[in-house]
Amino acid sequence: MTDTKKSIHGQWSSRFAFILAATGSAVGLGNIWKFPYITGENGGGAFVIVYLACIALIGIPIMMAETMLGRRGRQSPINTMEDLAQEAGADPNWHYLGWLGVVAGFLILSYYSVIAGWGLSYVVKALTGSFSGASSAEIKTLFEGFIASPVQVIFWHTVFMATTMFVVARGVSGGLEKAVRFLMPTLFFLLLLLVAYAMNTDTYQRGIHFLFDPDFSKITADSVLTAMGHAFFTLSLGMGAIMVYGSYLPDHVSIAKTTVMVACADTAVALLAGIAIFPIVFANNLEAAAGPGLIFQTLPIAFGNMAGGWLFGILFFVLLVFAALSSSISLIEPAVAWLVENKNLSRFNASVFCGLATWFLGLATVFSFNIWSDFKIFDRTLFDLLDYLTANLMLPIGGFCVAVFAGWIMKQEHSRQELEMAKPEHYQIWKFLVCYISPAAVFLVFLNVVGVL
Repeated sequence: MTDTKKSIHGQWSSRFAFILAATGSAVGLGNIWKFPYITGENGGGAFVIVYLACIALIGIPIMMAETMLGRRGRQSPINTMEDLAQEAGADPNWHYLGWLGVVAGFLILSYYSVIAGWGLSYVVKALTGSFSGASSAEIKTLFEGFIASPVQVIFWHTVFMATTMFVVARGVSGGLEKAVRFLMPTLFFLLLLLVAYAMNTDTYQRGIHFLFDPDFSKITADSVLTAMGHAFFTLSLGMGAIMVYGSYLPDHVSIAKTTVMVACADTAVALLAGIAIFPIVFANNLEAAAGPGLIFQTLPIAFGNMAGGWLFGILFFVLLVFAALSSSISLIEPAVAWLVENKNLSRFNASVFCGLATWFLGLATVFSFNIWSDFKIFDRTLFDLLDYLTANLMLPIGGFCVAVFAGWIMKQEHSRQELEMAKPEHYQIWKFLVCYISPAAVFLVFLNVVGVL
């Protein structure tokens, strides 16, 4: 199919462009915000080893599968799954897998934009010296006062969504590719600057030992499941983003080599974030296992009380925003592509429609931290409910179904044609992982999050 079919949206100019885009999709708040604190909560080095094993055995095979499906279909995830199911002689209901990814990405972006807006506001707070000399109580009051103000949070949510819409409206080559060509090198540069600062602290070696010295006595079954889940989610799998980016991938590019490069780059960002953050945390006698508050309530204390903290606080939160933006454009792209293909909308109008709908839904997250904080469904705020439905239910189901379709439903000659692996044994290894290991692991994650395990 790839020999004759081209995406109406255009394609990446090179393999490097796809690597930057897919890495941008994968690198987000999960790398800069979540990975350091879950590593801290689960004992450091041993958790990192388990996480790396999960990337290799679960993340890469499923990412190869999703990229392969996207390139063979050359359309939005919904239309791709409809065509590929027909090609395989399978149940046409497989197109609902495409819908699942598109809806999941839409829902995730609705609250992702709000959290990214927090990061934008913290850039300004760092610029104006709000963290300088502040105590933990003052930083806590600052954060709580900010999220308690709907007007402030809506403003930054609006700024972030408008930026996302602007990039996506400009198309694959003029918007997505140009954005990631700027965002990703800049992100790596900023991260390396923070690492260089951390290397000059007295606690650098302590941070390195914490991150890389394994103590397997601290690994529990929950730690393994956490690593498994994060390895899956950090690569943007099951939400349609990698599938739609794969549809823009040129025919001659090796999916296997490219996917490994993306996974390595994504993992490098997560590890570099840990290398940058933990020495700063230890230098200020803060708690490595501070949980989700590590970024917005713990690190500002460090930035406000260390030499050069004003500058490095700015750099860190700019880094956070860049990581979030590179992911947000991939989250909205599947829905925009579907509207262009099926509803005859221009790309600009489709981007505006999706952006406004996402912005409006994001108000539920904004209000869940203030005026609707007491309103709960199944004992969860609206933000917690959206997060649970997407990260814990929709994405595992999506990833599981991608593995099943690629491994069991798609004809073997078609997957061989798309992957074009030089050695037959390499294809057999991928086939075994995607048929058995990856779906079994994702299924275990799913059972854990719904409380069966």
